[in-house]
Amino acid sequence: MNNKAHYALLAFLFILLSVSEIIGQDIIVEPYLQDATPSSIHILWETTEGGACQVRWGTTEVLANQSERVFSIINERPSQIHRVKLDSLSPSTTYYYQVRTGQTESNIYHFTTPPLPEEEKTFQLVALSDMQRDDERPDKFKEIVEEGVLAYLAQENGEGDMFQKLGMVIIPGDLTKDGLVYTDWTNDFFRQSKKLLPYVPVYPVLGNHENNSDFYFNYFHLPDNGTPGYLEHWYYKDYGNMRIIGLNSNDNYTIQEQLDWLEEVLEDAEQNNDIDFVFAQLHHPHKSELWIDGERDYTGDVIFQLEKFSARSGKPSIHFYGHTHGYSRGQSKDHTHLWVNVATAGGKIDGWGEYAQTNYDEFSVSHSDYGFVLVEVVGGEDPKFRLVRLSRGNVTNPKDNEVSDIIEVKRYDVPPETPQCLSPIEEAKVNIDKVLLTASEFKASDNSQHGETQWQVSRTYNFANPDVDIWKNHEDWYGNQNLNEGIDLTQQLITTLKEKTTYYWRVRYRTKGLAWSEWSESQKFVVK
Repeated sequence: MNNKAHYALLAFLFILLSVSEIIGQDIIVEPYLQDATPSSIHILWETTEGGACQVRWGTTEVLANQSERVFSIINERPSQIHRVKLDSLSPSTTYYYQVRTGQTESNIYHFTTPPLPEEEKTFQLVALSDMQRDDERPDKFKEIVEEGVLAYLAQENGEGDMFQKLGMVIIPGDLTKDGLVYTDWTNDFFRQSKKLLPYVPVYPVLGNHENNSDFYFNYFHLPDNGTPGYLEHWYYKDYGNMRIIGLNSNDNYTIQEQLDWLEEVLEDAEQNNDIDFVFAQLHHPHKSELWIDGERDYTGDVIFQLEKFSARSGKPSIHFYGHTHGYSRGQSKDHTHLWVNVATAGGKIDGWGEYAQTNYDEFSVSHSDYGFVLVEVVGGEDPKFRLVRLSRGNVTNPKDNEVSDIIEVKRYDVPPETPQCLSPIEEAKVNIDKVLLTASEFKASDNSQHGETQWQVSRTYNFANPDVDIWKNHEDWYGNQNLNEGIDLTQQLITTLKEKTTYYWRVRYRTKGLAWSEWSESQKFVVK
């Protein structure tokens, strides 16, 4: 080959490579955010091929700064996921950014860094799960995001700064129908959430549908504070006055090492004066009213740890989960701990009567519907959180972000007045078919409302093994109806006692915010 032909060939190859870089490079997954701190954040995105990458960023859309220290990995050959960490950021500050690979640029997006704990700022988090594709409604997750989450945030926070208070999105598993299928990630998860995830960090945990896939670990850069050898299977993240703990409840990971790590993280949160609340997320329920077969004993071990933490520290806790495709909210009887199923954000709804089901005492509300949960967390001298379920209804009864459940829990809640036993008292003799326990009216100095009552009847004065132990809630939404509608929480009919027997009884009241009164003084009666 002569020199002229050689140079012509080189020029042709240069043009070919340049054109390929200009027209052949596409953004497959728009930028999304991970592992934010008051001074740093990780930005990830995916393109069809590799190439020179950079992130331009700044406190205005001028984007005066540029970062080129990008870590890239091959995902589904030849596509690559790119990640850059922005450092030296200021807390509670809005930044704008744009990613670039080759000549291909994203839109300009923005995010707000987390506050320092001492700022005591109010913030929000969105919890939703099980967006795995339902082939009959393949874009349901997109609707939940855009017509659900975004529309509600715009209504609550104003369209101009709808993301200003939103600190994170948490997802307790089943992000995809099959985590081993590449397009389930690109088309079903990231495409349908692309109007949310560029603006706020997302913190998922593994569900069973992820199948422990490499794609999951490629796409997410989660805090690396879990047990060595199990990094990103479990982790925690602090935001303001809250700690969120991500756990793995899947087979092969329901091990003692995870529980040991959890105990250490909870002990640290107990001693940390900046932390008022601990929220955990894992995929499987301990109890499920809509789908008994989905229950896992291991989640009960996690609940036990969280209950102990709340009892020792006085700091309320929640465990969020999914797996069952419907919403449920309950609470532990003796601890300030909530049980919240935040599904379903796309997966086929589990209907009433479809599976083996039961009405558990722990649950106040179960709805067979689509939807999401918004939690607003308040700091300062009176820390509290307010949890709201926004329902999108179901196939036959669609809804537009209808509030179907609300609960507010305070760090320093005021218990109600201790109730009094009114009847029967003073060794009264009662017919066996007329044992009606009656207590005084509910009173609370802070105007809290009556949420629950617990009644105990025992043949022994110390109630060590009560013959009757009834726990009643002001509401019990099960099977599309409130089974406790109109209930009088100051009275309880007892039908299981024995004739010619002496009994003691007592009662206590609980606020809707989960604060129990002391037990009443016991009273004695005789069944004739």
